[in-house]
Amino acid sequence: MALDPQVQALLDAAVKANLPPLWRLTPDQARAQYLQRVRRLEPKDETIHRVEDRAIGGTDQQIAIRIYRPRDTETGELLPVLVWYHGGGFVIGSLDTHDTACRRLARLADCMVVAVDYRLAPEWKFPAAVDDSFAALKWVAAHATEIGADATRIAVGGDSAGGNLATVCALMARDAGFPKVAYQLLFYPCTAPEPETPSHHKFADGYILTRQTITWFYKQYLRSPKDMRDFRFGPLIVDDLSQMPPAFILVAGYDPLRDEGVQYATRLVEAGNAVTLVNMPGMVHGFILMGGVLDGAVQALEQSAAALRSAFTPRGRR
Repeated sequence: MALDPQVQALLDAAVKANLPPLWRLTPDQARAQYLQRVRRLEPKDETIHRVEDRAIGGTDQQIAIRIYRPRDTETGELLPVLVWYHGGGFVIGSLDTHDTACRRLARLADCMVVAVDYRLAPEWKFPAAVDDSFAALKWVAAHATEIGADATRIAVGGDSAGGNLATVCALMARDAGFPKVAYQLLFYPCTAPEPETPSHHKFADGYILTRQTITWFYKQYLRSPKDMRDFRFGPLIVDDLSQMPPAFILVAGYDPLRDEGVQYATRLVEAGNAVTLVNMPGMVHGFILMGGVLDGAVQALEQSAAALRSAFTPRGRR
């Protein structure tokens, strides 16, 4: 399928802007450019009932989280909760780059969202992001009642690198027996140990996320090539993917990460898990943050939020 016309217009504008590629910048410069781009392309004025920033205990230091509440709740009512991990190649994302997306997911899915500000590379190498992400998931489960969340309805979710962290946390929770994860919401997750699928080469340049940027991200994140053989970086290498939470996996047609997202969905199905795989054929990597200019981003968030809301709803009430 051809590129979506709105995506093509966005790519044409990017060529005219002639910004330096992320891999030529320092991490701080790349973070600033990424935040600026997100704010230019995201929807404006995404209101939410309440947003609360707080810090929780982590493995080595405190972890910042941001709690989104879609509405006021009745006394004793506990909301389902999505623990969200932002994308950005483990290097450039933040609570702020994904603030609007979290607001929209909370509102559309009628759930609490807890966004996790895990440590970034290269200041903090692998597995610091994993350690923070899993510590935050365990904290949410242990303090669910305190924050007004339902410990029996906890989902994990994220985009790109955040999708990687979400599914890695689901694997770790399965193996540890705690917390009980009810659902996975994964947007174009990176799951392969190395960027060598056909889509990595077919869409290596010209579609927002380039192959050079991906390899730059991984160079910042990993301590050595040995880390590529660790399932906490490449969950596709896990032999046993059985007994995983149901998953909604969304991929983009013109995305270097497309094939590994499809492969992961296939592996989950083959292991006996329930999976909904959605391909947005005319979209590019990162598009869910571009709802101010892409109708496809609005559609994708609405569809994914509906799936999450349905997963959180007891069968007798659907």
